[in-house]
Amino acid sequence: MFSPRIIILDGQTLNPGDLSWAPLEALGDCQVYPRTSPGEMRSRIGDAAVAITNKAPFDRDLIPSLPELKYIGVTATGYNIIDMDAARQCGVTVTNVPAYSTMSVAQTVFAHLLAHTHHVEAHTSSVTVGDWVACPDFGYRNFPLIELDGLTLGIIGFGQIGRAVARIGAAFGMTVIAHTRTPPKDSQPGVRFVERDAVFRESDVLTLHCPLTSETEGLVSAGRLKLMKPSAIVINTSRGGLVDEAALAGALNSRRIAGAGVDVLSTEPPQADNPLLSAKNITITPHLAWATQAARQRLLNTVAENLQAFLNGRPQNVVR
Repeated sequence: MFSPRIIILDGQTLNPGDLSWAPLEALGDCQVYPRTSPGEMRSRIGDAAVAITNKAPFDRDLIPSLPELKYIGVTATGYNIIDMDAARQCGVTVTNVPAYSTMSVAQTVFAHLLAHTHHVEAHTSSVTVGDWVACPDFGYRNFPLIELDGLTLGIIGFGQIGRAVARIGAAFGMTVIAHTRTPPKDSQPGVRFVERDAVFRESDVLTLHCPLTSETEGLVSAGRLKLMKPSAIVINTSRGGLVDEAALAGALNSRRIAGAGVDVLSTEPPQADNPLLSAKNITITPHLAWATQAARQRLLNTVAENLQAFLNGRPQNVVR
């Protein structure tokens, strides 16, 4: 096994300082850059055999210009930042990390949902400015409180995250329905599989867990939002492009639906004029669902294990 030069191109999001790079440092001479622009890629990688990236892109022009590059490790599940045809033609192995953040993303779904059903932050703000002190009653409510038990949870996409969300929803007493392109072969007790538009019609809470493809882009459209109950809540922790953002903002502002929670937007960071930033009854988190410390530690460990396996001649998690 040789000891390669390892260039980590955008380490800040994976490890802003609360984790150790030791698992990768043990495998070779490791250089960490917090961020790398496209114009800096070639000079920073140079003659290194190994590059580790999250969002720093490898296009069809860059990869052939790096003749010593043998391996690209993606610190994520998605690998659309890699031109895979160019990687294959140049004999560069690409690996990713599946399923490291399943429970963290599922947890974020319910963080958004509970923000809309119990308004904990808003009630806390009310209490801290003295509203409870001045209240003549033992308790009060500034917003309607919604019980999840008995509501219908609709899930589009039923991979590992969708299944985890289904289990949590069932634990809350929710009725779970789902739509997926390929229904699972194994039994899913308590989950009813329905057509896609039926998920929009029947759900009290609709949550998205499918990949962004030409078929799913703009899945949450103006037409489908019109199918939904006025009391419905839409949650997206998957990919921003699944949602027609202008249509969702319009549905929220006209009270066509009751609320939305998103962790992803079509462009990240968002443009200042993104209509969801000023929409009513929406909670927005900055693409953090994947990023609990536990999930990032699993991610870093698997990135190192992927590289170790490659160096041992038995690569794993190879993108085909």
